Amino acid sequence: MMRKLKTIEMNRLSVEAFKEARKLPLIVVLDDVRSLYNVGSVFRTADAFRVEAVYLCGITATPPHPEIHKTALGGEDSVAWRYFATTEEAVEQLHRDGCFVYSIEQVQGSTKLQDLQLVSHQPAFTAQKQPFDTPKDPSFTAQTQPFDTPKGQLLQTDRPALAARRPPSAIPTAIIFGNEVKGVKQSVVDMSDGCLEIPQFGTKHSLNVSVTAGIVIWEFARRLLLTAAAE
Repeated sequence: MMRKLKTIEMNRLSVEAFKEARKLPLIVVLDDVRSLYNVGSVFRTADAFRVEAVYLCGITATPPHPEIHKTALGGEDSVAWRYFATTEEAVEQLHRDGCFVYSIEQVQGSTKLQDLQLVSHQPAFTAQKQPFDTPKDPSFTAQTQPFDTPKGQLLQTDRPALAARRPPSAIPTAIIFGNEVKGVKQSVVDMSDGCLEIPQFGTKHSLNVSVTAGIVIWEFARRLLLTAAAE
């Protein structure tokens, strides 16, 4: 018989433990996302997979806000975030921090999500303990937490470059999700190191941005974390 688990049986981290835990070396960037519900949903997914940070750009709303909280369910409190006036500024900063930047967009020559190669990322995880160790693990100390976020929100003025917090072998990645109507701006696509596309087979060839984020973030988590933990 398959019994549904109770909340207390799910080994959920506290917000404090989440901030101390190792993170997926992945930054989610929202390019002029207008719906606060979509912003909240992205925070909730980012929390689920321990994303390192969320960058909110342009017209994208920032916490605290009741409509963001309604779908984030507190994810906006656990996941580090940063605001940029323009997405172009965010991409420039990401490149300075050594990130490989993908736009999630349908363009000529885009890479299908299932064809993405992340071989160069693997050493950052295989060289460590299991990526989902919690602070209760005695071997889990401040020195073995390269992706820790000691502060709640990651603001432009209160933190050094993210690259300084990562081990040399890590190749962090940023993924950009665009406006609900216009998608990722062409100027941002032009600045990206590559574009990823989710294959679709229906009449619309269009997914809600928060749904898209869930699919793409899971794919990165599946490849970077679950594979490494099994080795």
